[in-house]
Amino acid sequence: MKTTLFIGLVWPEPQSSAAGTRILQLVRMFQSGGYEVVFASAAIRSPYSYPLSREGVREEDIQLNDSSFDTFITALKPDIVVFDRFVSEEQYGWRVRQYCPSVLTILDTEDLHFLRRARQEAVKRNTALDYYNDITTREIAAILRCDLSLIISESEMKLLLQTFRLPAEILCYLPFLEPKIEESATDKWRPFGQRTNFVFIGNFLHEPNWHTVRVLKTEIWPKIKKRLPQAELHIYGAYASEKVYQLHQPKDNFLIKGRAQDARETLEAYRVLIAPIQFGAGVKGKFIDAMQAGTPSVTTAIGSESMTVDGHWNGYIEDDPDNFAAKSAILYSDPKIWWEAQRKGITLLNTTSSKAQFEIPFLTYIAELKERLHTHRRQNFIGQILQRQYHNASKYMSLWIEEKNKTR
Repeated sequence: MKTTLFIGLVWPEPQSSAAGTRILQLVRMFQSGGYEVVFASAAIRSPYSYPLSREGVREEDIQLNDSSFDTFITALKPDIVVFDRFVSEEQYGWRVRQYCPSVLTILDTEDLHFLRRARQEAVKRNTALDYYNDITTREIAAILRCDLSLIISESEMKLLLQTFRLPAEILCYLPFLEPKIEESATDKWRPFGQRTNFVFIGNFLHEPNWHTVRVLKTEIWPKIKKRLPQAELHIYGAYASEKVYQLHQPKDNFLIKGRAQDARETLEAYRVLIAPIQFGAGVKGKFIDAMQAGTPSVTTAIGSESMTVDGHWNGYIEDDPDNFAAKSAILYSDPKIWWEAQRKGITLLNTTSSKAQFEIPFLTYIAELKERLHTHRRQNFIGQILQRQYHNASKYMSLWIEEKNKTR
């Protein structure tokens, strides 16, 4: 039986973040393609780690900078290795290639980390966007070293192809893999009159979410509250710290709710999702969840990036705080506009994230790629060079750390 090994930066937590949902979708996709899936990570499991073993996935604890991984992967002999984000490729890529040179290596970028960092620095320093930072070289190098990298956003594909001139052959656009929203499913959604209040949701370990909540607190919510004094804003998110809970203000109808046990079930109780996101990258899982729950939203251009179709959104896209607040109030108050936004969300999700549209073509493509892997690699000569340079630098650093650990 064919085997796919996932090397996780962390153990997936689909109820905590979109990254966890993404990895779980990929695991299930490979299983549907007839692969035995093994998931390995050096991270410590949390109470919210998904029980992969229940879905027939073999779970393996591995160690960083330790030759025990060499023994593990030599015995496993996987057909495909999927690195969860570029850091995992940096840590284990050279070992994978040394002991399983014919394995197909895939990098799941989740989103482009250097783009997220660049936008964050531009906002915080009020400077022009500069793509080049301490992460850029590392992430681009990891992409070049791998046989294929999965890109979740069309705008990120464009950036890599046009700005960084990466070979199209080593990039694959693969968005979130969502089941189609059938008309029968929408009948179960709560209607406009049975929903109330505004909502925001996002993992607080993710800096763009923390920043967004502060923008809501200081700039957006006071403006909305003037228009709708009875409405409340409920903030959900995993790993909320004390600084997050300090924003809890019942007198202002600004309520920190903490972790949502089920994001989509939680969102379905609310009338409008508001997310004035100012930086970040990739496709935002909160909007996928909102569309699946029939909840319209108001966000920014960055928030809606790569999720619109012909400029359409399941609500409004506004970057100006005053306009953002005004459109949020309209969407909240007008049932006709709200219903039309909800219908747009169905179309958007079924158009941009259809599992049926992407899954089978992707599995077919990687099977074909595996057959012509030698030719594929010869065409990516820069990647071959980077493998040799990286092999000599990071390999011996890793071995040095391993020896140092032995003497403790």
